[in-house]
Amino acid sequence: MINIVLFEPEIPQNTGNIARTCAVTGSRLHLIKPLGFDISDKAVKRAGLDYWHLVDLHVYEDLEDFFQKTGAQDIWLATTKAPRDYTQARFRDNCYLIFGKETAGLPQAFREQHRQRCIRIPIRAEARCLNLSNSAAILAYEALRQLDFPGLTGVGEMAEPSCGAQAKGEVSV
Repeated sequence: MINIVLFEPEIPQNTGNIARTCAVTGSRLHLIKPLGFDISDKAVKRAGLDYWHLVDLHVYEDLEDFFQKTGAQDIWLATTKAPRDYTQARFRDNCYLIFGKETAGLPQAFREQHRQRCIRIPIRAEARCLNLSNSAAILAYEALRQLDFPGLTGVGEMAEPSCGAQAKGEVSV
């Protein structure tokens, strides 16, 4: 299992998309306040988030509360300012992928404190950044790939169960 952490998320649609990623992958979602939206049962139902019950959600007052309650040590900070790309990270079971708020990212002091754990998704030099929910999905699936997709199915209904390697999702060309 992996953990996706959103530091002060501001846009409800991004958090909703990330919650869906968590629901389909069995990942935990951690939200660090303040939140730029309401996540009450009423608000979630009104937004039509029919998968919300599948999300293992945890909410914290601030970064200190998050670290105090989780004891998280195997952390990876997603930032466009990182010195290396995410393919150089070696993700382990129960790691924490931490993403900053949409308008400002993660605090500079926090990034500097964990400089060796900062990773980035390569983008064009003239582009500012990738959408938060896309970034979370990319890193989540890379972490899950490295862990051999624990608890997830790699084949669909078109799979032929008697085809050995192809039943495992491998494709020959």
